[in-house]
Amino acid sequence: MNYRIAEQKIKGILTKSKSTTILQDVVDVLHESFEKYSWVGIYRVKGDVLVLGPWKGKQATEHTKIPIGKGVCGSAARSGKIEVVADVSKDSRYLSCFRSTRSEIVVPIKKKNRVIGEIDIDSDVSAAFNKTDELFLEKIADMLRQHI
Repeated sequence: MNYRIAEQKIKGILTKSKSTTILQDVVDVLHESFEKYSWVGIYRVKGDVLVLGPWKGKQATEHTKIPIGKGVCGSAARSGKIEVVADVSKDSRYLSCFRSTRSEIVVPIKKKNRVIGEIDIDSDVSAAFNKTDELFLEKIADMLRQHI
């Protein structure tokens, strides 16, 4: 699937659904649309901690709560900037979840310039994420800010 089709599917979910499963539906679309996205999750900011919400992948992560500032996810929450790690084995901030993970992207979800959540995606492929992924996921994060 391409980015445009996935974006249209997600827009459809967000505009037509009042369901309590909206975020899970978005995670499912992201995971199923791109083979290189091996694990997709959405974290919400609760005080000074990121709390895992809906996710999709082969297995659950043990990192269901991450302090702001810790790991790649916590760093993105603190800075409010997208984090792209091409090789997780070379980034000391990476909190190991799965042996198969080779790269990660974390995209903050902001409301009024405050981070309220984030999209976290792992890939079993090194350097899986490019500028197109960043721009696409930034759009999705922007769409999700009303649903966090």
